[in-house]
Amino acid sequence: MKSFRYALFVLLVAALGATQLVAQPDSGYKVNRRIPLGGDGGWDYLKFDAASQRLFVARATRVMVVDLASGKLAGEIPNTLGVHGVALVPELGRGVTSNGKEDSATVFDLKTLAPIAKVKTGGKPDAILFDPFSGLVLTFNGKSNTVTLIDAAKAQAVGSIDLPGRPETGVSDGKGKVFVNLEDKNQLAVIDVAARKVLGTWALPGCEEPTGLAFDAANRRLFSACHSGVLVVTDAVSGRNVAQVAIGAGVDAADYDEPAKLVFTSNGEGSISVIRQESADKYTALARVATQKGAKTMALDPETHTVYTVALGVPDVSGKPGPFELLVVSPGK
Repeated sequence: MKSFRYALFVLLVAALGATQLVAQPDSGYKVNRRIPLGGDGGWDYLKFDAASQRLFVARATRVMVVDLASGKLAGEIPNTLGVHGVALVPELGRGVTSNGKEDSATVFDLKTLAPIAKVKTGGKPDAILFDPFSGLVLTFNGKSNTVTLIDAAKAQAVGSIDLPGRPETGVSDGKGKVFVNLEDKNQLAVIDVAARKVLGTWALPGCEEPTGLAFDAANRRLFSACHSGVLVVTDAVSGRNVAQVAIGAGVDAADYDEPAKLVFTSNGEGSISVIRQESADKYTALARVATQKGAKTMALDPETHTVYTVALGVPDVSGKPGPFELLVVSPGK
């Protein structure tokens, strides 16, 4: 993802106020809480940590860490210039950030948030992923079209994989393969991490600029969120396109709630698209839940079925956006 892709967009549309999109009654989702965070700078990926009930927010030069129980800032991970995302390695008690403006990744202590070491990556690391099968952290480097493989225990890079296009979000199948959207090719790349190579690419028909990506492990389905306003569903075994569903504009993230059988996309227009999975190959768009202009990224808590997103607050009478805030989107009251 591009941390500042929508920076100008956000400033322009914030003056128009909150989106007027209305959630359909059958979605059950709405913004139930707004938590002011404040601070300057753009933002990108969010990462939910179930164990600590904390949310990691990539924020331009640092990572803000929010205690979700109290709604307070628990701390920050500093000196992460151009940070895009965070990967968590809970068994090591460590996390890793992707620092897009200095071609590096910061390994940090999950408990104290203290930086441990910086690791050199390929050009402009963007999306970042922990692959439990290999035990490695992968940064997807948008300038060099590569993947850097990082051993978080040793805090060092242990390999690199060339890609046939510019990578965006990646997901692991937990069995040795990693899938990544290729934004400039409108394709999915299939990576064998152990072999350090790309096995092939799959076309995403009707998809332009795929960004967000989510995975249904049980049904082996991939969900690519596209800037052409569609979610493309791909069979992760055959590469076959099995469905397409309309979503909101300006999408940048996607997630899948396996227990609830719901797919979510967060859209910069100021909405979250909620899509019900009827079966592995059938999907129904339920709603576009109103959030806030510029709320383009998100994180999911599958246990409570809560979606977290962030944006600048509702503009005042002069059109100036409110302070940066966390929006809690959940079903029910």
